Parts: sequence; structure tokens; C-alpha cells
Amino acid sequence: MSAIELRQIAKSYGPVRAVDQVSCTISEGEFMTILGPSGSGKTTMLSLIAGLIEPSSGRILIGDRDVTELPTAQRNIGLVFQSYALFPNMTVEGNVAFPLKVRHVPRPEIRRRVEEALRLVRLTELAGRRPSQLSGGQQQRVALARAIVFEPGILLLDEPLAALDRKLRDEVRLELRRIQRTLGVTTILVTHDQDEALSLSDRLLVLHRGRVEQSGTPDELYLRPATRFVADFLGASNLLEGRLARDGTANALQLASGSRLPIGDTGAAPGDSLCVLLRPERIQLHAAGHDGGVNATVSECVYHGQSVRYHLRLDCQQELLAVAADRVPRFAVGDPVCAAWSPTDVWIVPDPALSTGDASI
Repeated sequence: MSAIELRQIAKSYGPVRAVDQVSCTISEGEFMTILGPSGSGKTTMLSLIAGLIEPSSGRILIGDRDVTELPTAQRNIGLVFQSYALFPNMTVEGNVAFPLKVRHVPRPEIRRRVEEALRLVRLTELAGRRPSQLSGGQQQRVALARAIVFEPGILLLDEPLAALDRKLRDEVRLELRRIQRTLGVTTILVTHDQDEALSLSDRLLVLHRGRVEQSGTPDELYLRPATRFVADFLGASNLLEGRLARDGTANALQLASGSRLPIGDTGAAPGDSLCVLLRPERIQLHAAGHDGGVNATVSECVYHGQSVRYHLRLDCQQELLAVAADRVPRFAVGDPVCAAWSPTDVWIVPDPALSTGDASI
């Protein structure tokens, strides 16, 4: 059963289409993340679902009910924003109880629900404190407790972790996923943080210029992007253009320089233009002279603790990015190396510009 269905939803601001004919369904209990660059329409889309703004056209259904023209208060939706929006003069308990009081819930029921919500976000012992006495992560969990205390059918999260430092963001992210699974509430997250999107979501929806580029599971979008935009936007990538060539019975991508890189089955014919994706972590680096692979030189290396990012320049001057676990020996700038990968790790990216013969090779 679908919890939310958008039917040809559009939102215009004058000549600008912030959301452009978007149709999608979100299943009951699903954790969906809307991802996209600034200006892609993701916050507008969330606001349309919440009822904070009205669509220019299209319909919004929650369950089997058309809510397109209903105000937010009648949609049974919990909202959490980046700014928290806690009442500074109220205690944690008072902030969490507020949605129940305005709904005229009996006091004994308010007490029970508030205690349960605070237990879920692990803030029971801080019930008597005010927001100013809490850390950023604790304030965010109060905002989450307030959003779930009235048992909404849908939870909408707009960049809820953006104001937290990285370590705290990782901790609250785990709490958020645990709480969502415990409650089984249909959840939609808007974020620009790709790690957040990949680790939290059952499904991702990538927006670009108000339109859906691709929707699917995190691994589908990361490993098998349907468009060049998704391949380039989601995670670090090596996007290479060339033409299909054959090295004996094996396929290769022939670059403009004439160099050939191994790739897997493509379904294309020799000479066809291709755009391929090779994720940096799929590249294995070996000392120069290793059998197999292509020769390269390390032009830059960036240490990230558990991993090192190597910027490589192949002998043909093509540049590649490789990500390897930090281990000995670690390569240095100027070192000759051999870069190798499995041809099956290369994904052919659909690119309309190349299919019309406009490949820049």
C-alpha cells in the first residue's frame, strides 16, 4: 500500500518551475530520501507534501485520501526542520507535550505519550531541562520527539542534521534510523548530504531542475545510475568518454588519445560512443611493473584517516581518482603505479549526447 502518491505535481514561481510534473509513490513504512543540488526543488517538494504551500497543478494523496487542498494540520504529518524551532521558555517535557495539548489530548494520555517519546530518543533524564541547557544533538532529538509524539502517519525531515558537527551528525543519524524502524513510520528526508542519504534510506529520489532524474535503492543509484547527472552527482566518480573497441575477445574503451581501458559487456557495437562510470574505490593500486592494469603516476594524494584519495595521471594523460584503504606501503606524489580494476566494475552510463554522435573524443 502506498502511503503517499504524487500525481503530476508542479509548482511554479512566475516563470520558474521549482517542481516540474513529478509523479512518484512512497510505500507505507518506507524511508525515502529526496536528494539533489541546491535549487533542484527538493525542499519545495517536501513543503508540497506537508501542505505548507499549494501546488500549481497535480494531486497529492495520502493513503486513499486526496489532501491536495487540505491544510497541514489535517494531514497527520510530523515535521522536523534544521532550525529545531523549540520553545525556549518551555522544558523538554513541555516542548514534546505541546502538539498533544493543542489537540486537547487528556492529561494522563499526554504524560504517557511524552514519556514514551522521550524514551525513544533517549532523553528521559533531561525532561526538566530547557533547550538552552542542551547540546545541539539533544535539541535535535527533542524536535524529533515532538514530531512523533502525536503518532503521525508520516514524518517529514528537512535537513534535520545539517547544523550538527560531523561526529554528532553520525550519532544522531543512527538514532534516527533506529527510531524510524521502531515506529515503522513512513519517512521522507530532504538532505544534501550524500553519506546521510545512502546510509539512512530504503530508497532515494534524485531531483534535478525540478524533475526526477532517478528513483531506486541506494545501491542501484550508486552502482547503476540511469543518467550522467546521477553518476556525477552521487558520490565520487570517474566518468570517461570514448568508443567501444575490441582487444581480442575483450571489450575496451578507446579514449581520444588512442589508449584503451578494459570494460565489460556493453551491448554496443565496435565504434559506438560510450560514457562509462568507474567508482574510485573499485580501482586497485599496485607498484609499477605489476602485471595487468594501466600505468599511471600519482599527481596528488589526500589523507582521510581510514582511506587515501589518489589523483592519478595515466600515461595517456587521462586523469583518474582512486580511493584506497590506508595501508603500507602508501604511495606518494610522483610515484609510478599500476591501476587495475575488474571490467565488470565499469558501468555504461546512458548519455543522449553521445548517442547522437556528439562525443567529445
